[in-house]
Amino acid sequence: MEKVPMTSAGYKALEDEIRFLKSVERPRIIKAISEARAHGDLSENAEYHAAKEQQGLNESRVAELEDKISRADVIDVSKLSGDTVKFGATVTVVDEDTDEEAVYQIVGELEADVKAGRVSITSPLARALIGKSAGDTVEVVTPGGGKSYEVLKVEFK
Repeated sequence: MEKVPMTSAGYKALEDEIRFLKSVERPRIIKAISEARAHGDLSENAEYHAAKEQQGLNESRVAELEDKISRADVIDVSKLSGDTVKFGATVTVVDEDTDEEAVYQIVGELEADVKAGRVSITSPLARALIGKSAGDTVEVVTPGGGKSYEVLKVEFK
């Protein structure tokens, strides 16, 4: 069974989502199913079929998240240190073409959110940055073409 690396914040977010799906969504869907059942004939009851579909989607999401949590390899970023980029590192880079600075944290796939500055360990950018340190230059092949970044700072927060 393959371990899924994630930060402690990512693990907590998964637990919170599971708790929400089980304690809020599940009862809401069960209520919607029982109300739709009260309307009579189930074979042509669109509300009933929609609620059953929601129930299936909710339960599959719960199962998926529970699987990820069971395989989680939680890494406490606050205990990491060093000069090279590795999982959990917060990296400040500058685009060598536009001179725009950006800050990214290398996180697990489930926690990735580029707009929030969190990139997946499996992304082209993160793979290029792993093992690099301040002053290094990396070439990243992106869907929009090649990009060149210089690593300005590596920190663990």
